[in-house]
Amino acid sequence: MTYFAGIDIGSLTTEVVILKGNDRMVSSAIDLTGTDCNEAVEQALGQALSRAGISRSQLSFIVATGYGRITIPFVDKKITEISCHGVGAHHLFPDSGTVIDIGGQDSKVIRIDKQGKVLDFTMNDKCAAGTGRFLEVMAGAFRLSLEDFGALSLKSKREIPISSVCTVFAESEVISLIAQNQAKEDIIRGLHRAVVNRIWSMVQIVGVHGAVTMTGGVAKNLGVVALLEEKLGGKIHIHSEPQIVGALGAALLAKRLFI
Repeated sequence: MTYFAGIDIGSLTTEVVILKGNDRMVSSAIDLTGTDCNEAVEQALGQALSRAGISRSQLSFIVATGYGRITIPFVDKKITEISCHGVGAHHLFPDSGTVIDIGGQDSKVIRIDKQGKVLDFTMNDKCAAGTGRFLEVMAGAFRLSLEDFGALSLKSKREIPISSVCTVFAESEVISLIAQNQAKEDIIRGLHRAVVNRIWSMVQIVGVHGAVTMTGGVAKNLGVVALLEEKLGGKIHIHSEPQIVGALGAALLAKRLFI
């Protein structure tokens, strides 16, 4: 049996997926990227290999993706995360036509065809607004975990608009609202709305085509997902572990390139 690996080195986390030759995922791993991409890759790959019960020598082909892919010397091919997220989303949800990927430091909206090939995309990688980092900073202002932060937004009864999309200014605005004794769930919903509005402006550039699939860590945020579904007027496909979709796509491309 042949095995293939996909490695997605993001700014915050590194993911690894190992596939059998029949496209069945046999293991995955997620580790913090930290300050050393190579160390993070070794840790995550080691965990994934251990869970699969195989050695590195049994991997027939390895594809790296993500912003840190250029630093990894031992892989067989390096491919952009946009292509990998398209392939991974299509594999999980074949009716996908639009992929919304919100990671720690950037966000992307990707249009794909019926084979998962990228037709168009837009990307925000210059500003923290509309990314996981924005939500992380805001959750910190409330001393909440990201999971609790997203869930609390669903309890809002009177959403409070946040006028600034800049992370620094928005944080100051939030502190001022807290001092005014505004309900925290209403402030938090306003923050989620600010993120979704930023993403929605990107969706409008690419357009909505087919089913929408969401990838990346922010897909675990119930508040963001609920507001995006409200905008779309329908459900969004989300895998049980949305952070590994890019690594899955890389592993699938590894098999294609090997064959």
